[in-house]
Amino acid sequence: MAMSATTFAGVDVVVTGGSDGIGFGLARRFLAAGANVLVTGRDAGKLDRAAAAAPGLQTLVNDIGVAEERERLAQYLQARHPGLRVVVNNAGIQRRVALADDQAPWAERQREIDILFAAVVHLNHLLVPLLLQHGEPALIANVSSGGAFVPQPFAPVYSACKAALHSYTCNLRFALAATQVRVVEIIPPAVRTALAGPGMAHGVDPDDFCDAIFAGFAAGQADELGFGMTDTAEFRQRLDVERAVFDGFSGRFPVRRY
Repeated sequence: MAMSATTFAGVDVVVTGGSDGIGFGLARRFLAAGANVLVTGRDAGKLDRAAAAAPGLQTLVNDIGVAEERERLAQYLQARHPGLRVVVNNAGIQRRVALADDQAPWAERQREIDILFAAVVHLNHLLVPLLLQHGEPALIANVSSGGAFVPQPFAPVYSACKAALHSYTCNLRFALAATQVRVVEIIPPAVRTALAGPGMAHGVDPDDFCDAIFAGFAAGQADELGFGMTDTAEFRQRLDVERAVFDGFSGRFPVRRY
């Protein structure tokens, strides 16, 4: 049974990186559908402003890029939201630095990898048992990027992390296929948010994007949800071909599933 908009009423939802941008847009829509929504972020001020703009929104200061903070978040959810049914892995960072120009300390690149990829793998590992224990339909939504499929030279580490996230999401969906946990990949094109920093926003309108993605959640059908350039017939054909190849190769070796 796929989750639909009607089932979001009373459902516990967590959105990482939910103080602004795509995360906040989706959080508001879950809230409007009657869900109990917790958003996380590093900046207490941004979280306070988000809560003021969306009455009823719950917030938690949490740095998803740090392993101990992910463990703390999982413990918090287990204690406060044991009926958790929706996880939106949205937190992001984008360093727009060409490979030939990147002289930053390694820690900056490691930070990008930790937030964009390691955090999602780790947090899902911690939360999947919680999603399975209540036996109710649940949803994990991982936010990747069009850059996962068409590498972006202006943000090479970001693109590589999102490509890794796409691969991981396919395998997570495979692992959970026999359960009631639905795994969705959100594939944004360029969306007009502050992801890349001040003055770098460009792309489609965030509200238009979030409306389309939330409608996709409600429909409960697609494994991948795109918009604009990531929802064209050609792009969907590419996903279909990849899925067919994955299905053909995934049975080569015995793999235990949930």
